[in-house]
Amino acid sequence: MDLDPSDPSSRSSTLEIKNALYARCAALPAETIFDQKALFDLNVIPGDDLKLLLACTQKLTQESLFKLLARNDNSACWRVVKREVAQKYQSLSHDEALVYSYIETAGREGIWSRILRSKSNLHMTVMTRCLKTLEGKNYIKQIKTVKFPNRKTYMLAGLQPSEDVTGGPFYTDGVLDDEFVHQMAKWTERYIVGRSWYHPHESHGKRPLKQQRLSQQQIENRRSTALEAPSGNRSGGGSSSQILLPFPPGYTGYPTVGEITRAINESNISPVTMKEVEMKQLLDILVWDGRIERNQFSESYKAVKKAALAAMFLPRTEDGENEENEEVSIEGESALTEAPCGKCPVMGFCEEGGPVNARTCEYFAEWLEV
Repeated sequence: MDLDPSDPSSRSSTLEIKNALYARCAALPAETIFDQKALFDLNVIPGDDLKLLLACTQKLTQESLFKLLARNDNSACWRVVKREVAQKYQSLSHDEALVYSYIETAGREGIWSRILRSKSNLHMTVMTRCLKTLEGKNYIKQIKTVKFPNRKTYMLAGLQPSEDVTGGPFYTDGVLDDEFVHQMAKWTERYIVGRSWYHPHESHGKRPLKQQRLSQQQIENRRSTALEAPSGNRSGGGSSSQILLPFPPGYTGYPTVGEITRAINESNISPVTMKEVEMKQLLDILVWDGRIERNQFSESYKAVKKAALAAMFLPRTEDGENEENEEVSIEGESALTEAPCGKCPVMGFCEEGGPVNARTCEYFAEWLEV
């Protein structure tokens, strides 16, 4: 199909085809990339006329409705631009549109002003003027990144920075919120303590020499009974002695990252909904501080004895804080180093009925009598 640009009917036909081509492309996912073959496959260009296709794409590019891109082999391709975004480009000068396009490409990560200047190849004065104009029109905004707080970073005004930029819920305006982290860590530790140890009643103050094997339901019932006891008994007050016992072998109630995340979201202690990856960061800190331990053969966590004693028995202020919380000093080993399993070089081979098992372990009898 050979169209004459000087012919009014030809120009009208080209305009209709151009609009039809844009409508078909805009109906597909926003990130779709169109090359020459993909545009012909839409069956909008009559007779797959290459000249007509180039005329339509050139016009759409001039109107900022198409964005011209290049593949690795330097072949041309296009991406559709929404009409409201195209109107922004049309209201900008060439330099301003160039700066805006690089900021738009950066997405939620933003772009550093030095990289922006290097890519745009604009003079510093020109680029600064363009940035001020774009900020004045509320097209872009300057943000502060956690990793590089002194860098001038820009992104589109309608976007929210990614967590890599803001630091996630533990940061406020690019600054680590120490108080929030402390409260979250304290709550998390006490939750894990409640799922790792239990406080027996006074009649069960002494550890039995031989402990019968309990079912999972019996374990849960014993834990619930201990945790439902009056707060004075669990905190070391009254006539009960300050004793914490670990749950017996076979206990599977140690909390996982998912369970801890759900519990903390249901507690409403956090003003934002926490994600598992964010809680994993907090749990890693508690592990490094020696407050909790990651179970070797599962994805669960348990509290060490020293941290459990501090959380359960130290005197508390009116707001629930431990007195002298930063100087907790309670004698005793951790749950892992107390048990023979914690020092056993063949623990990974220990199983019921195997050559190494708890029933025939010569160290268990000695340890249980202590």
